[in-house]
Amino acid sequence: MTKRSDILTDFIAQSGWSDADSKVIAGDASNRRYLRLTRPNGASAILMDAPPDKGEDVRPFIHIAEVLTDQGLSAPQIMHRDIELGLLIIEDLGDDLFARILKTSPELENSLYSAATDVLVSLHDTAPPSGLEPYSIPMMADMAALACDWYADGLDASDPVGRQRLKDAMTGALALLDGLEDVLIQRDYHAENLLWLPERSGKARVGLLDFQDAMRGHRAYDLVSLLQDARRDVSPQVESDMIKHYVTAWGGNPAAFNTAYHVLGAQRNLRIIGVFARLCLRDGKAHYVDFIPRVWDYLMRDLHHAALGPLLTVVQDVLPHPSESALQRLRAKCATQLT
Repeated sequence: MTKRSDILTDFIAQSGWSDADSKVIAGDASNRRYLRLTRPNGASAILMDAPPDKGEDVRPFIHIAEVLTDQGLSAPQIMHRDIELGLLIIEDLGDDLFARILKTSPELENSLYSAATDVLVSLHDTAPPSGLEPYSIPMMADMAALACDWYADGLDASDPVGRQRLKDAMTGALALLDGLEDVLIQRDYHAENLLWLPERSGKARVGLLDFQDAMRGHRAYDLVSLLQDARRDVSPQVESDMIKHYVTAWGGNPAAFNTAYHVLGAQRNLRIIGVFARLCLRDGKAHYVDFIPRVWDYLMRDLHHAALGPLLTVVQDVLPHPSESALQRLRAKCATQLT
């Protein structure tokens, strides 16, 4: 069998980048990884390595990238592709991730988050493309139950009755919402997937990454992803200001949007707690456990919305609090559950 490294070398050569140096710049929670190709003249591009034999598929990335760029947004241009091999060479949008900029220039938080919110306003002005799968109530409820499947189970606190109670309560909360299939949602719209491109103008100043899991969903979903960031604290004032900014630009009902924001926040944060526990227990990525307390705090804030009383009761009954001793127990089981 041909080694993956040989496949990459051949693809790079066939794409006309054989004179480029390559350097791994990132991996993520999936099996994808990214390499920067740099030619002697300084020209650069990004190689996306998404092995199909590990469950990766570059076609959704290509499709959504084209949808976004057609709307004047700064998703990477696709320069070369081999879909069967799971390889793409894409435009290099640089290294100025929002998260990186805000570590050294926190005073830019409002400006960057305003620009990112404006991208959502613009994107949501256009109907989602046909064929995009809806993020349906049953799917969202099942995703929320990952908190039982992995987090509670990893702490020996999971049971089928508790899982069903959580799913039922989540289903009931989601049923309160309208517009669950209105817009394209990128689903991982946060500071480590957004790049600042100040040399561009307007909505194109925000570079977009990691959108291949896009679906049809509610317009509040990506705003929750942006403002309740699992990896960094967003100031409460910025969160409040951006919600107001979005609703004003959109022209919708503030109270209904606020309810949707917290219901979808609860769903998303339950899912993330389960996913982060899974990344530790199954995939050996223990550092994701460190993010769970922040996500738990977001979850508790969301659950104290008036519409979420029943779900709050269930969560308090079935999910252990992420104390340091509980987190240590999860870390101690890192890479011990293979399925």
